[in-house]
Amino acid sequence: MEAINKFRADLKAGRTCLGASVSLSDPLVSEALCDSVDFLWIDLEHSPMSPEALNGHLLAARGKRIPALVRVAAAFTPLIKGALDSGAEGIIVPQVRSVTEVRQVVNDCRYPPQGLRGYGPRVPSGYGRHGGRAFSEQENRDVFVSVMIETAEALAALDDILAIPGLDSIVIGPQDLSFSLGYPGDPEDPHVVSAIDTIIAKARAAGRYVGAGMGASAAYAHDLAQRGVQWLQVGGDCDLMRLHFELVRADFHRLHTAASVKAPARIPVERPAEPQIGDDAP
Repeated sequence: MEAINKFRADLKAGRTCLGASVSLSDPLVSEALCDSVDFLWIDLEHSPMSPEALNGHLLAARGKRIPALVRVAAAFTPLIKGALDSGAEGIIVPQVRSVTEVRQVVNDCRYPPQGLRGYGPRVPSGYGRHGGRAFSEQENRDVFVSVMIETAEALAALDDILAIPGLDSIVIGPQDLSFSLGYPGDPEDPHVVSAIDTIIAKARAAGRYVGAGMGASAAYAHDLAQRGVQWLQVGGDCDLMRLHFELVRADFHRLHTAASVKAPARIPVERPAEPQIGDDAP
């Protein structure tokens, strides 16, 4: 858990952390990103990633000593348990709607007596090399537990959610929140902006870290950071790859067009006619 503890220390020190989401299966994606990010957001909610692929991404992150946070598909005990036992250092749970649901998430992430997590930590225990009370207590202290506030129901229950012991962070989902509040696809609507500012203010006052997920927009990430968001997932493997190529292509066409305009017109050189078949040789 060395990487997640550094992540916590950075947040506590006031450093804004930027990460990218991973949705493709090849673990080389994670290895390629690790030297450029503060954390990985491995997305199991919107990608058909297998357990084997998840293991590969977590292995790549461990090798680079970058914290790997796994967004599971739902607040479902087997999904959370499987991700943690595979070596995830933190969990992000989307679409929560109630205090009861969030309390269950927190319990699923920690061993008794702090929680209800079943014991079988193959990877975190060093494949059985570590264990016992000291190990479980350390795991309970280190695991980073976060839930996404992206529904009207969660927003209404925010005060009670933030009061749950063992919850490390909330994560804002601007797009889904805009849909849930009745302003679909418009996180810049004043009602959504106001809701996001309320979430940030209440979470920070409660001593919880605040994260956010979004597309590959530096401007929007900067805006949220200015408003108090501390860790931001800014785009992911697919859209970052697509956007960068589109930038390269646009730059190429701009440079190529400029070069064509500036190039001097070529003066044709007259050459003697080639002898045709049947012509007399000199």
